[in-house]
Amino acid sequence: MSAAAANLLAGNLVAFPTETVYGLGADACNAASVARVYSVKGRPADHPLIVHVTSMDSLSDWASDVPAYAIALARDFWPGPMTLIMKRSTLAADFVTGGQDTVGIRVPAHPVALGLIEAFARVGGKGVAAPSANRFGNVSPTTAQAVSDELSDHLSDEDQILDGGACGVGLESTIIDCTGDTPRILRPGAVTVEMIEESTGLVVDGNRVERNEIRVSGSLDSHYSPLAKVVLDQTPTVGQGFIAMKDVATPHGVVRLAAPQTHDEFARILYSSLRAADEQGLATVVVAQPAGNGIAIAIRDRLKRAST
Repeated sequence: MSAAAANLLAGNLVAFPTETVYGLGADACNAASVARVYSVKGRPADHPLIVHVTSMDSLSDWASDVPAYAIALARDFWPGPMTLIMKRSTLAADFVTGGQDTVGIRVPAHPVALGLIEAFARVGGKGVAAPSANRFGNVSPTTAQAVSDELSDHLSDEDQILDGGACGVGLESTIIDCTGDTPRILRPGAVTVEMIEESTGLVVDGNRVERNEIRVSGSLDSHYSPLAKVVLDQTPTVGQGFIAMKDVATPHGVVRLAAPQTHDEFARILYSSLRAADEQGLATVVVAQPAGNGIAIAIRDRLKRAST
């Protein structure tokens, strides 16, 4: 891991696994390196990145105002699939925050991700800025092979892809706005409303974010999209792909891409199943969305954007 950390320090990019999806990492204090992340992804310059750090002890480095409920969330869910949005410190420069006065911070749970960030800290790094390791708007990668397929034509010989196997959660982190009196979910994920309320003793703000109020990853109407057209909650026809819970039958002539038994499994295999549709040259994928709360909310959020 020391070689990868040295690579980050030298200004190169390192793609790495987290428990959610694979990220494309750069030194969060190096403007030129972060600019390459935007270039490789084809990402708009005003779309902020998430800073990945070793522990909640780094909050004071990156945030200028940390409310008590954010501390409670960090204690309960870090390392884990949760990003906290707070008022930025002077360390969090415009090139990371997309020019906003807020910054997103996360401590990932994957051992490879933590090993990389800790090794980077040992050589003087303050944090790793990383969005998902795919071209902007496309399906996020959950394996190292998916990163390679997506980005190999855009990476340099000095950049690295660390292989940590398939991601365990499969959907991006919950993003929580911690700039107000109560927490507010800006992007749903595996850390749910119920978990947040139990942790903080506060009611999660249910107001929808006004457009452009706080820009965060994955907030555009169209996102997480494969080449295939994604259609929701219809009956698939011959030659179309199909993703649904295991108890839903597959019509004749339909290509079954996934039959998860649980909502957690649905989340874990969703992106790889959408990628499989493209690999098989399917024009359309029909998805029967899971009902209910918990991570099913995040699944429906991603599918709504993928189908737009």
